[in-house]
Amino acid sequence: MSVERAQACVNVAAIERNCARLRGELRPGVELCAVVKADGYGHGAVASATAALAGGASWLAVATGEEALELRSAGLARTRLLVMGALTPPELRQALAADADVVAWRERDLEALARAGGGRVHVKLDSGMGRLGTRDPGEATRVLAAARAAPGVEPVGAMTHFATADELHDDGFFAAQLQMFAGWAAQARDAQRDLVLHAANSAAVLRDAGAHFDLVRCGIAIYGMDPFGEDPAARALEPALELSSYVAEVKRCAAGESAGYGRRFIAERDTHLAVLPIGYGDGWRRGLSNNADVLIAGRRYPLVGTVSMDNVTVDLGADGRAERLRGEPAMLIGRQGEERITAEEVARRLGTINYEVTCALTPRVSRAYHRDGAPLEAIERAQIESAVGAGSAAPPQGGGEPHTRARQALDAGAG
Repeated sequence: MSVERAQACVNVAAIERNCARLRGELRPGVELCAVVKADGYGHGAVASATAALAGGASWLAVATGEEALELRSAGLARTRLLVMGALTPPELRQALAADADVVAWRERDLEALARAGGGRVHVKLDSGMGRLGTRDPGEATRVLAAARAAPGVEPVGAMTHFATADELHDDGFFAAQLQMFAGWAAQARDAQRDLVLHAANSAAVLRDAGAHFDLVRCGIAIYGMDPFGEDPAARALEPALELSSYVAEVKRCAAGESAGYGRRFIAERDTHLAVLPIGYGDGWRRGLSNNADVLIAGRRYPLVGTVSMDNVTVDLGADGRAERLRGEPAMLIGRQGEERITAEEVARRLGTINYEVTCALTPRVSRAYHRDGAPLEAIERAQIESAVGAGSAAPPQGGGEPHTRARQALDAGAG
């Protein structure tokens, strides 16, 4: 039986099916943008992007210029790509070298874009999130007008982001944000008919079709996690990631003996402890000390004691047959037999959200990709990425000389 110290197994077919399921929520003509920032929410950016495009996404979105370059370097050359985050001058050059769209909300952002050689821009209205974007619809309108006049700058989108789409009892805040954006977006569309309007995240897609506009930006749901933090299955979503380790040791623990730093577990009876070589160095948080379950041989067992950097301990009980579990796979997120542990369950125990659970997985956790159990070999991955790069979407608009100059400046290390 092959086991790994700490491994995240990602089913690319699940990502494809989740994207197809989300597209089923959209009216004809509305496009799906797959958000693959933060290494695809811990799933692997390139593999996730490739699967999302195969599942019907036509745009990709990331947070940084470096993330955009990673996708382009992997062969995703012709897919429309949006960098959503704030960008330093070097990051802006990276984004433009990747032929990506960028976001602006101040006229000085446009000046920086023009100095860098120009490019495609989406103007962001802060309708209530309180982070990036301008709160003033009038300023957002002026920025769009300035973008149309700026040399080399092409305004292509108008956007916002919802703060409470995943909170169904939000005292009308989501509806107020939607109303504010819709009013401004209608005026923006009157001034420029070809603007792409977009606002909806995963939760908004499932909550209100009125938030869909021309494009929706889905992140958490494409990975099969519930944007409302409840149960993916209830929303016909299929978790793509399983996190596993294995039973490296089984040892007897007599009543009164302890395990782990601080002796936070002291056995009340004779029992057996399994040691799994995974810990917070892998992203399995210390807050799960005495506060999680693990699946071994299709049964739930409690994690006991303190989560350390490299190991956790699991109480297997007094049955002498526990010794036979040495070497068995152990599932921390995923399914064994009739039992399952979701990222949502882990998040509830930690008092956080499912996003953080998978994003926290460190590079020390190996990633393995498969299609419904069949390993996705490197050659197949390359073939898929090549096919996606050749024809998954229309070539980005306006990608001429300014972007060539930006790439040359980046390659030369210009400051």
